[in-house]
Amino acid sequence: MSRLRKDPIVGRWIIISTDHPKKPEDYHTEEPQDDVSPADCPLCGGNESKTPPEIAAFRAEKSLPNSKDWWVRVIPSKYPVLHVEGSLEREGAGIYDWMNGVGAHEIIIETPEHAQRLEELPESQIEKVLWAYRDRMLDLERDERLRYVLVLKNQGWSAGSAVNHTHTQIIATPIIPKRVKEKLDGAKSYYDYKERCIFCDMIRQELGSGERIIEETRHFVAFTPFAARFPFETWVYPKRHSCAYTDISKEEIMDFSRMLRNMLRRLGIVLNDPPYNYILYTAPNRIARSGHWHTLNDDFHWHVEIMPRLIRVAGFEWGSGFYINPTSPEDAAKYLRDVKL
Repeated sequence: MSRLRKDPIVGRWIIISTDHPKKPEDYHTEEPQDDVSPADCPLCGGNESKTPPEIAAFRAEKSLPNSKDWWVRVIPSKYPVLHVEGSLEREGAGIYDWMNGVGAHEIIIETPEHAQRLEELPESQIEKVLWAYRDRMLDLERDERLRYVLVLKNQGWSAGSAVNHTHTQIIATPIIPKRVKEKLDGAKSYYDYKERCIFCDMIRQELGSGERIIEETRHFVAFTPFAARFPFETWVYPKRHSCAYTDISKEEIMDFSRMLRNMLRRLGIVLNDPPYNYILYTAPNRIARSGHWHTLNDDFHWHVEIMPRLIRVAGFEWGSGFYINPTSPEDAAKYLRDVKL
């Protein structure tokens, strides 16, 4: 019999379908062939002239900006969804409100090499990528117009990537996105009631039961969430309570690079290198302002959610808000935990 499970953070209900549970081999994902050569790929090393001028980079000593010999490079998106120029100019007419599309849209190119996935890179390279996340978030948060900095990765065409060259997007918005606000509201409501961080309580409970734990390191823990929306959905949390990714330490970055690489490799081995998305959820810009969450430091806990693209969302999900997950989180965790890296 199928079971309804409630996400304790946002209150969303999930249907875990147990009548015909799916195994890893039941999922099939076919990606189109990459028809862009390294010579034509704008994100490859040596093609720096094909992109907008770089914002920042980790590069070899004495190498010049916008030249080759870099390890990680940050550029403005060529087709930004939001633009850094201009003012918000909030306006309204009756019940309708609008503002200008002010924000930022940047691309973090994770390697100069073409057609590699992030999990195929050395840990030292992934560390540089994770430092780039932190550096860009810190810089964008200096802009008082921007309320939230979203870090997201689309791996594969069906996951939303238009270029077969591994990269991350950073999009800074002048409002707090609805999905993020749901998490913030859920965390604050729990804290107001229990005076504890819901995420810390969840980590303790998951470590206590162990049935959904995939991997644990000194600083991080990875598990399949109790109310997983998607098969093999995986969450990675720091053990140390911290609301903002920008407060991460050097030792934590090193541990996080290993954990993130391991999780993506486990998913790749079990599911034959599926397309996936991951999102880094962190605290909003902590510049004091009206409507600011004053308990952020206590009630929120930054984390990463990894979602393999294995099923299609159809009419029932769109119409009801339910998700149907045909592989239980417990089964998914066991498949992933049993992988020999």
